[in-house]
Amino acid sequence: MSGVVKGVPSSGYALLEQADGLSDALDLALGKPSTQPLTSRLYHTLREWIQAGRLVSGQRLPSTRQLAQELGLGRNTVLAAFDQLLAEGFLVTRHGSGTFVADLPFQLETTADTASSPSVVDGSVNLSARGTALLAYCPARQGRHPAFVPGVPALDRFPHAQWQRLVRRHLQHMPMDWLAYQVQGGVPSLREALADYLQLSRSVRCRPEQILIVQGAQQGFELIVRLLSDSGDEVWLEEPGYHGAQACFAAAGLDMQPVPVDGEGMQIEALDDPGHPRLIYVTPSHQYPSGVTMSLARRLALLEAAERHGAWIVEDDYDSEFRYGQRPVAALQGLVEDARVIYVGTFSKVMYPGLRLGYLVLPEPLVEPFRRANARLHREGQYAVQAALAEFIARGHFSRHVRRMRDCYRRRQAMLREALAPAVARGLRLSEGQAGMHLVAWLDDAEYERHLVDRAAGEGISLSPLSSYYLIAGRPGLVLGYAGTVEDEIERAGRWLAQAWCELTSD
Repeated sequence: MSGVVKGVPSSGYALLEQADGLSDALDLALGKPSTQPLTSRLYHTLREWIQAGRLVSGQRLPSTRQLAQELGLGRNTVLAAFDQLLAEGFLVTRHGSGTFVADLPFQLETTADTASSPSVVDGSVNLSARGTALLAYCPARQGRHPAFVPGVPALDRFPHAQWQRLVRRHLQHMPMDWLAYQVQGGVPSLREALADYLQLSRSVRCRPEQILIVQGAQQGFELIVRLLSDSGDEVWLEEPGYHGAQACFAAAGLDMQPVPVDGEGMQIEALDDPGHPRLIYVTPSHQYPSGVTMSLARRLALLEAAERHGAWIVEDDYDSEFRYGQRPVAALQGLVEDARVIYVGTFSKVMYPGLRLGYLVLPEPLVEPFRRANARLHREGQYAVQAALAEFIARGHFSRHVRRMRDCYRRRQAMLREALAPAVARGLRLSEGQAGMHLVAWLDDAEYERHLVDRAAGEGISLSPLSSYYLIAGRPGLVLGYAGTVEDEIERAGRWLAQAWCELTSD
């Protein structure tokens, strides 16, 4: 087969048809700054060149051993990239001859008809109104988590070996019926362990049957929205508030009514025209992102308002385990009998995000419809992992891990405060930080916020602008996640931020 791709001059690709030319080109491509693993970068580079026709059908590639040697990579790195391309059909092997680019139907010519029509390539595909609204809350983020990304736990301190042993054992002894579709609402042992834990640690009123295991809090929000609201219904939510909840409500077409937050939490009395909410979303134990705790008077007023409007309160208790020097605050759900509250919990912050397990504590009338809808829309799964988690809790590993993480986060917050001390001395104000996994640096000037966020990005530091958490133009500031940032990075990034602040305010 010739080395000419239809519609493209062959001279532009001749170099890549030579083994040394390919190695040189790959060396340049892989030398560009990137946070992706080398295997992933090599795989994506080769795949893009094959799809673009830079590597032509039938072209023989160097052996993995030769390519690894020429690029200075481990052979396993090259093997993994080739194996993925072979599995996807981009490459083929011929016994005794080597590895070749597969014979793919490339068509790089653009006709007048195709040029004027929407395509995936030119990016002009029309999204739905819901899809467009959703993407406004979906920032692009790649690679490892840089310093100060909020909401990420200390993955370096997770007891991986202990957890893997439990998971392996439950996978090996998994009942045959767990391989089929499930409609139980989660493994009974996990729901029982959770009921005991929530009653003791959070004063939640529940029986195991009221707990529905879901694939993370976000899926729980979506299930609540689908079953309890219609497009155009009003939802009250905190201002500033959590992006994930905002995204869910926006995608569902709900009328979002921001409710201001002060030092006592959500101020429903501040609404000029309160309307009739169908849902009320709150983070009362540790408001996200401001960090305040809702007062008892506000909690009781919120429960009364939900009863009056026939609304459902969605209580997101995302990181209640991590309190420093304060007694735990009881959950809103447990304050009164038969409250109109759906309690949402997640293991993403306490265990690790990739676990993809969360739960809803549902009022009795909602248990059956939610269980059925979840089984239909999302299916249930990971029963072996759920069983391992139940044992992890029952054996006390979970409580011990929480205590260790509480101590770890207390130390990391103290390190961040120490690193930022020069900036604090120059007027930077930090939130109290008596709970949670992040601090807020309050700013008085939106230009300061933009300047610091932009400069930090070039230093591998993620400064989340506080203003982005508001639905309406709000207060500038920085949300600084410290839990998932290792100590050396906290010191480096904290010193950089302190110096940048001092330079900025000295002008």
